[in-house]
Amino acid sequence: MIQFKKTAAAVLGAAALATASFAQAQAMEQFVPYNGYWVGPYAAGGSGYFGGMIDYLNMLNARDGGIGGVKITGEKCETEYNNAKGVECYERSKKKGPTGASVIHPLSTGITYSVLEKATADKIPVISMGYGRTDAADGRVFPYIFPLITTYWSQATSMVKFMGQKSGGMDKLKGKKITLVYHDSAFGKEPIPVLRHRRKSSASSSAPFRLRTRATSRARNGCRCARSSPTG
Repeated sequence: MIQFKKTAAAVLGAAALATASFAQAQAMEQFVPYNGYWVGPYAAGGSGYFGGMIDYLNMLNARDGGIGGVKITGEKCETEYNNAKGVECYERSKKKGPTGASVIHPLSTGITYSVLEKATADKIPVISMGYGRTDAADGRVFPYIFPLITTYWSQATSMVKFMGQKSGGMDKLKGKKITLVYHDSAFGKEPIPVLRHRRKSSASSSAPFRLRTRATSRARNGCRCARSSPTG
């Protein structure tokens, strides 16, 4: 969690420094909106993350006078992890403060999809740290979207490799059925294309596997999952 916060702060710092010359003419401030979720089914994750982000940036302002001499200002906007409210918060915050939004960090794949074209047109960087639209990692096509650290596709690939290791080698996955139990939402569906691609590409190799997907929308009540038999 500490490393997660440090990485976020580093990215925010880079955004602030990149426009520091403009900020000097604008009272040496950069506006960073806190478009997050403190209520709703995902409040536990959102409140912890955004609370830490606000505290950390406030600490940098108090201890260091900001980042590179640039003060960070911000304002909370409640999205409830809801796409429509995420877009509303984006529109409300993009022109706030002396500089407008320096960066958007929605902590939501659905909201990232919803603001992707808007942010690109407005030239506002969007951070998607381990979530969001995976193919946005191609900066030639998505110059203002920044997937950081990992993506759903890399995580899906790692899962298959891990299963191969636990089975004694990727060749041991031959004929095995891999079931992806995913959340019926934008982020839940992200791994499906790469898993299907791996299934097709492995068909001519020594480790073909079958893929079955099953959706669940039990966000509020959680899900009890049992480890399947290695022979199943």
